[in-house]
Amino acid sequence: MKKQLLSTSIALLCLTTFNTHAVTYLSAKAMVDVEDGKLIKSPLITIDDGVITNIEQNKKPTLVKGDKHIQLPDLTLMPGLMDMHVHLTSDPTVPRSERLGQSVPRMAIKAAYFAKKTLEAGFTTVRNVGAEGYSVIAVRDGINAGDIVGPRIWAAGPSLGITGGHCDNNRLPPELKYTSSGIADGPWAARIKVRENIKYGANAIKFCATGGVFSKGTKVGAQQYSFEEMKAIVDEAHMRDLPVAAHAHGTSGIKTAIKAGVDSVEHASFLDDEAIALAKKHETWLSMDIYNTEYTLTYGEQNGVDEENLDKERQVSKRQRDSFSRAVKAGVKMVFGTDAAIYPHGDNAKQFSRMVEFGMTELQAIQASTINSAKLLKMDNQLGQIKAGFAADIIAVKGNPLTNISLLEQIPFVMKAGVVYRAKK
Repeated sequence: MKKQLLSTSIALLCLTTFNTHAVTYLSAKAMVDVEDGKLIKSPLITIDDGVITNIEQNKKPTLVKGDKHIQLPDLTLMPGLMDMHVHLTSDPTVPRSERLGQSVPRMAIKAAYFAKKTLEAGFTTVRNVGAEGYSVIAVRDGINAGDIVGPRIWAAGPSLGITGGHCDNNRLPPELKYTSSGIADGPWAARIKVRENIKYGANAIKFCATGGVFSKGTKVGAQQYSFEEMKAIVDEAHMRDLPVAAHAHGTSGIKTAIKAGVDSVEHASFLDDEAIALAKKHETWLSMDIYNTEYTLTYGEQNGVDEENLDKERQVSKRQRDSFSRAVKAGVKMVFGTDAAIYPHGDNAKQFSRMVEFGMTELQAIQASTINSAKLLKMDNQLGQIKAGFAADIIAVKGNPLTNISLLEQIPFVMKAGVVYRAKK
């Protein structure tokens, strides 16, 4: 009988030892429900293995050994922010002529550094829309493996584009015969390039539908890929369930990309009524970077930006903001995308105030960076809200961002998957 009791005790001890684990409780002054814009007082959030399991109000946790209770009595909780248009390998303070000499390993190190800055600024998820050499894919995989610190990353690999277009490198002499790694001309070549990106780990695809501001020798509004080429890219990516982003400033390129079925149009500077109507009809997300023009026109010259590119920025800036206002008024679907790398990484949240200035409510701007971005990534059942069953990606601000959106520019607390990465007193 004693042996039986001893065996039972050992079994219970083993069960206790191996089947229990620490739970984290997070309490705060308030929490923003980003779905309906309500401020919830005195929340208590239970987090188990990086996932939110329960949310209560006006409760105190019952702690057992190993549990943690993080108390933020003066702060307001929000879901981690999401930026759908970043370039983590690029530094706006380094002239483009100097970047020509950077190796892919150097780019990856830069990206790792900027990924950490981005996470600490409250952005727990980003979409990196273009980088040479699969460098950001390597950074993403390093973050996922726990080797380095950074946000969740959807990485597109090298951007697809036409020979001599915005996604090519036109800054080197012809005798070097250099072509950017994402260049593909014709529908089948474009399909092959999508397959190649996926082969090496891309979980998003990006192509250039028009010229751009920071390329050499391209007209910012001119269409580049044809409809047939765009359709081939989209169809190939969608067969593998990857979201597709189209860089498109010019009106014809925007319309063609939407008709080809892209998930999002980046920049969308020169919208007309037909383009807005098409975006609504096809439920295409627009990602409009309406802050970075201020940085470029203020610091671009001292950062070594060529006059050609500064001139194109002047052409785009006001038109893009006018297009943004019209699209918001028309009810076009919007995500938050900054083009971080055109201005410093970590300053992503400076765009929120401009989104409000040019037509959005504070809640709409917040939704663009949370539930809308999660929908674009088809992750809206896991990311973008503080909700049971969702990843514990949570930030905190001092005050109410529903009435003062600029609070998002100073984030004292950042948690990703239940792990605290910033806790500034």
